Amino acid sequence: MTRAVVQGLVLFFLPFVLFGVYLVIRRRNPLLWSHWSDQSLWLTIAGLGFVVISLVATGFLDERETGAYVPSRVENGRVIRGHFE
Repeated sequence: MTRAVVQGLVLFFLPFVLFGVYLVIRRRNPLLWSHWSDQSLWLTIAGLGFVVISLVATGFLDERETGAYVPSRVENGRVIRGHFE
């Protein structure tokens, strides 16, 4: 779950980081709000778009297990991991 949240946050902030790098390359101060104010809406939309696209792609491309899930159990003093059958 933590990986999914971190991945979503990274994808959301990616346009902001790239725009900050662009400002540095153009020799503008990336800490001034005046450089960000006109672009903040589009950067937010781009970040949300990246997150939505990644969620849809994960839903379509992720492996799916078929069959019934057998939970973890203890047999003869040994732990048998959960698995699909």
